[in-house]
Amino acid sequence: MSQFRVLALDNLQAVGINYLKEQGFDVDVKGKMKPEELKEVIDSYDAIIVRSGTKVTAEALEGVTRLKVIGRAGIGVDNIDIPAATKSGVVVMNTPGGNTVTTAEHTIALMMALVRNIPQADRSMKEGKWEKSKFLGMEVCDKTLGVIGLGNIGKIVADRARGLRMRVVGFDPYVSPDDAARLGVELVSLDELFSKSDIITVHTPLTPETKDLINAESIAKMKDGVYIINCARGGIVNEADLVAAIESGKVAGAALDVYPKEPPDPDSPVLKSDRIVCTPHLGASTIEAQEKVALQIAEQIVDYLVRGTIRNSVNFPSISAELVPVLRPYIDLGERLGSFHGQLLEGRPSEITVEYLGEISQLSTDPVTIAVLKGMLQHLFEGVNLVNARMVAEERGIKVTETRNPRSEDYASLVRVKVASNGREFSCSGTLFGSEPMVVKLMGFHIEAHLEGSIIMMNNQDVPGVLGRVGTYLGERGINIAGLQLGRESIGGTAVSLINVDQEVSEEILEGLKKLPNITDARYLKF
Repeated sequence: MSQFRVLALDNLQAVGINYLKEQGFDVDVKGKMKPEELKEVIDSYDAIIVRSGTKVTAEALEGVTRLKVIGRAGIGVDNIDIPAATKSGVVVMNTPGGNTVTTAEHTIALMMALVRNIPQADRSMKEGKWEKSKFLGMEVCDKTLGVIGLGNIGKIVADRARGLRMRVVGFDPYVSPDDAARLGVELVSLDELFSKSDIITVHTPLTPETKDLINAESIAKMKDGVYIINCARGGIVNEADLVAAIESGKVAGAALDVYPKEPPDPDSPVLKSDRIVCTPHLGASTIEAQEKVALQIAEQIVDYLVRGTIRNSVNFPSISAELVPVLRPYIDLGERLGSFHGQLLEGRPSEITVEYLGEISQLSTDPVTIAVLKGMLQHLFEGVNLVNARMVAEERGIKVTETRNPRSEDYASLVRVKVASNGREFSCSGTLFGSEPMVVKLMGFHIEAHLEGSIIMMNNQDVPGVLGRVGTYLGERGINIAGLQLGRESIGGTAVSLINVDQEVSEEILEGLKKLPNITDARYLKF
């Protein structure tokens, strides 16, 4: 029996299910599940896969311990409670590239249906009428298409529109004019797009900034007789304002594939208007697209559970397969440095700073920072893992800062972790020797040591006889020393020792160590 179990919901295509089984996973296949039904079984699985039907609610996720990942076969994750999943330490993945072509093609199909009155003419013909003059259309050739959002789908829409000999203008604050020019798109402001476009199509996510982006105010800036298309997310177009603009003649027509509520109420005004073409969220509904996203999400889940590779996560920095072997040792180093601080802190940290110096500063270091947080905070709070560590820090008011410097000190790459707590600052630095994580500086002391296994960290005066007495004391109590690393400020000054031991060290033994001559402190750390 496989060590991994997957629950595949919402009639996931067989190609994805078959792939999971080929990898030795146990797969239970079901249709749409109600939240209360899902709650009863969710923690019997390592992964669940949903499409748009099943809602993964906070209630369903409450108290999960086994579940590691939720996969969405598609791009939209509106049906998954992302904050709840993150809090529970569950990775949420989607497949943003799987339906780009099919959604773009659906946009073009709706545009042609809209300007040529195809749905209305079809209904008229089937009612036995021949109303040729009634359905006078508009050519798209030489017309201006305004594309709001030049992401994966918006780019394909622009490309297909140029193939129809349309002029394309676009608005996207994250796209440079040079990138837009390579697409053959004139990058303009949003107001310019409204005023110049004969047809406007939106391809952005639904965010507080894009909600009701198309409303009465923005429609007033558009050309008379403009056409509006939305295959992105319901709520980006204000439906009441759209219907009013169509009734007034300001907007010639609209095509909608998405709605604020799906399915919309039967008496919704958008369903009553002859000038609005409506489809039931068909943007990703092609055989090719559904099979592609089913296989893609299955592959992503296998990669994560088996190899630790995170792709297309919406609540954790994605790590490509190529970058995993490069970053994994640094992630290990970051977690150990964080754990070092977490075991030494006597109060809650107020600020954590992670500095990347040298070659590591050129890499995508978000996962390393999260590993630092996880390593530290797991000693202070329950249930902290790599997925929810940043959220835990934010909820506790801990400021997290990253800095980068391409120049390092004595090493090709260095990771330095500074922690502010109770008005004091503590720091430690580490690097890799080969692929082995090593700490090279502790609280200002230069030292080279592995943070692994059981360690006694000791502060003492650098005078003869200290280590001899420590060795004798530990030996008499059955504690074997496996390794020893020393660091000191100056001859005769203060020193720090990291003593690797083979046995657990009790609080009683630590208290005895502290009473030895010239010992100022002793802590037991476990990695």
